[in-house]
Amino acid sequence: MEAATAPQPISSLSLSDLRETFALTRDRADPFFEQWLTAAEPLNDFEQQALARLKRNYENISETNPLEEVVKLVVVAPLLDLAGFYQPPFSIRAEVSTKLSETDAGQTFTGSIDVLVVKQRLWVLVIESKQSRFDVTVGIPQALSYMLSQSAIQTPESGDRFGMVTNGREAVFLKLTLQPSPTYAQSRIYQVIDADAALTEILQGLKVIGQRSL
Repeated sequence: MEAATAPQPISSLSLSDLRETFALTRDRADPFFEQWLTAAEPLNDFEQQALARLKRNYENISETNPLEEVVKLVVVAPLLDLAGFYQPPFSIRAEVSTKLSETDAGQTFTGSIDVLVVKQRLWVLVIESKQSRFDVTVGIPQALSYMLSQSAIQTPESGDRFGMVTNGREAVFLKLTLQPSPTYAQSRIYQVIDADAALTEILQGLKVIGQRSL
């Protein structure tokens, strides 16, 4: 009997691997995130003040080259709170184990999602965070792999899956559509700290993701 192939880490997959092994392609013409922002509600005074505090907090710790866990605490956690993801019908999970299998070659890839927002069994948002010294795009293949994984259960009427990658300094949003074939779209890279308008748009986009899942 042929021995089973040992699972490989999801973090080892590149965009080229996802294209060749899982037929994932990119739709560069889909401005999904920018379209959301044109109809997004303005932030209120409390939200603007909270974002200003987030920015000050990050600037205070940024000189120490913060680790991934610090990025999640200082940047991701406040944004999720302001977006309403700590309240019903949503719930938050951390370090969620998942796997991605390639049937023909019998290869399995495994990993743990940093932060996952769920609504019952529906994955609302996958979040991958990286240390600030890494380019934010480094986390895109990993986030897409999680979004492609078998555990990403969707309701029939909600075929899109969403993700966000951040290194604290920058953030990028992803949308994955599975039918008729796996296709993803990517937002521009938003400067979390260096541009006040971008931080506002990041929160507005997170709120739209929550509204779309209701």
